[in-house]
Amino acid sequence: MAPDNTDAGNPDEPKVGVYICHCGGNISDHVDVEALEKFANELPGVSVARRNMFMCSDPGQEMIMEDITDGVTERVVVASCAPSLHETTFRGATFRGGLNPYLYEHANIREQVSWVHHGPGATAKAGALVAAAVAKARMLKPLEPIKVDAVTHATVIGGGVAGLKSARDIAARGIRVTLVEKTPFLGGNTAQLDRVFPTNEKAGNLIALLSAEVMASPNVEILTCAEVTESQGYVGNFKFKVTRRPPKDEDDLEKLARLRQAGVVGAVFVPFVGVLPGAVPAQVEEKAFDSGAVVMATGFRHYVPREGEYGYGTHPEVITLPDLIRIMAEAEDGGEKLTVNGRPIGSMAMIHCVGSRHVPGLNEPDAGGNLNEYCSRVCCTATLQAALEVKEKYPETVIYDLFRDIRTYGRGHEDFYVEAARKGVLFIRFEPENPPVVGETAPGEEGAVTIKVKDALLSSRELEVPVDLVVLSVGMVTADITSLTEKMKMATGTDRFLLEVHPKLRPVELPATGMFLAGTCQAPMDISEATAAAAAAAVKTSSILSRGFVELAPFVATVDTEKCIGSGCCVGACAKEGAISLVDVVIAGQKVKRAQVNPALCQGAGTCVPVCPQGAIELAGWTVPQYEAMVDAIVANVASGGARL
Repeated sequence: MAPDNTDAGNPDEPKVGVYICHCGGNISDHVDVEALEKFANELPGVSVARRNMFMCSDPGQEMIMEDITDGVTERVVVASCAPSLHETTFRGATFRGGLNPYLYEHANIREQVSWVHHGPGATAKAGALVAAAVAKARMLKPLEPIKVDAVTHATVIGGGVAGLKSARDIAARGIRVTLVEKTPFLGGNTAQLDRVFPTNEKAGNLIALLSAEVMASPNVEILTCAEVTESQGYVGNFKFKVTRRPPKDEDDLEKLARLRQAGVVGAVFVPFVGVLPGAVPAQVEEKAFDSGAVVMATGFRHYVPREGEYGYGTHPEVITLPDLIRIMAEAEDGGEKLTVNGRPIGSMAMIHCVGSRHVPGLNEPDAGGNLNEYCSRVCCTATLQAALEVKEKYPETVIYDLFRDIRTYGRGHEDFYVEAARKGVLFIRFEPENPPVVGETAPGEEGAVTIKVKDALLSSRELEVPVDLVVLSVGMVTADITSLTEKMKMATGTDRFLLEVHPKLRPVELPATGMFLAGTCQAPMDISEATAAAAAAAVKTSSILSRGFVELAPFVATVDTEKCIGSGCCVGACAKEGAISLVDVVIAGQKVKRAQVNPALCQGAGTCVPVCPQGAIELAGWTVPQYEAMVDAIVANVASGGARL
């Protein structure tokens, strides 16, 4: 049964405009867009159908806006790529043309059609999707964004370089900030570095500057030795309880002892310690406060090799790269050789990818059964930087660089590799199935330990390399924030880092609105990337808090109180705690239970709709009648065999 276009002239029928994108050939190479345009023009309610090479381009958007302005179009359907890419773009064009932005519907004919179907079937399926979108568009009603009052306050969790950057940028926009740091110190892992690449400037200068600006801001409150112990609420109205405790961590206590021994007073940067912004608590303290948004900046931990991994823990001559960085920074200038544990170092081997790029079946999982299959990204450049520093200070040192692949991906980072080769660093490439083996040196042989490795650059020839020191280039693993992720219900990826909504479209946002990501809590990053992400999170935070209210998409559940009988089925079906609840209301003089939706918490999943025995719940913008109309349009198209396509 072929649909007709008899409703197009009905004055009570909204006029639907259909706009089809070629997507530069991504769609038009497999979908007959000319036939699709003709088909759409004949659908009920359609007043006009048009095509454009790139509908998301300015000319494409102007086409839509002009049709709205001229009264040709009252509802908009765009058939193009995934709505996750350009739904916001076309809602904006609809709004600028003079229509309510929610009188718009999207048909995905790229990912759902041209990328997965070839031949005539692709055009037929595109027609079915367009027909369904038109059927729904005819039933769309204007919607308004949901406004939620927002506390003009942000919480930044983590006092490393990313947390400091976010706190500084948010406070500079006049928004109050509470910075929550687990340790007594500011600076995080950056404070454990000597110099940063590629500029070779002192890491301490960066931390000192950022910390000073944060501590000087009247808009920032710093809580050290602190953890979030209670969390609830939603964007604009989060409620936190933070508990401060006297430090018990051995590393923190050792750093505090070093400060006392050095007689350091005041908030100054101390190498490999950080900045102590104030007195540590002598007893447990609790603080409760409200916040409008949250920035997660909890950082990372260095991978700790297992006992015996590349000889770690069994040979004192095997250390990690962070160990070497600190030893180098604290070594006295001068001398022919670097001294480690009292031993002059004439030769060293540096092994890449320790704790990163694990291969299932080859590498041993940790106690939790986890493998770090990801690349930690910064280790290669950090290793080469350290090798060059050794060569600069102790030129006669022989350095062997044992690598799987060299990944110096950042601007200027490749120069470290070129310079290391020029200065005589010897590169040995190994395959993951044949990793280096660190063992005892035979009596009378040179070196403290001997490394056996099959050099893939020399046709897998096995080499025996005696060295005085082995440096393991350890990767990044996520900080231990399990209790925090459970309290705040944050998503994590398979790598156990916090998971963003979309790596390109929403790269610093968590699924829960009002929660943002900054730095290496999200993934391995270098300092420039971490601070860039922190700046982005600060901008996002500021944009939603600066007006005193937050606008949320209106696609949330709504309850018809006349139909609702208070069964509570919807509460049990909802995956978001607190989004739906039963509340007491008075009807006809009697107190009864009725369902109530908190629109700030509702995520529009729609699981509440089918379980309601009275049909008292609908999802705004995705109502059951709209779904039925879409299904009917698809069935009609299939029944006709896509005859007009």
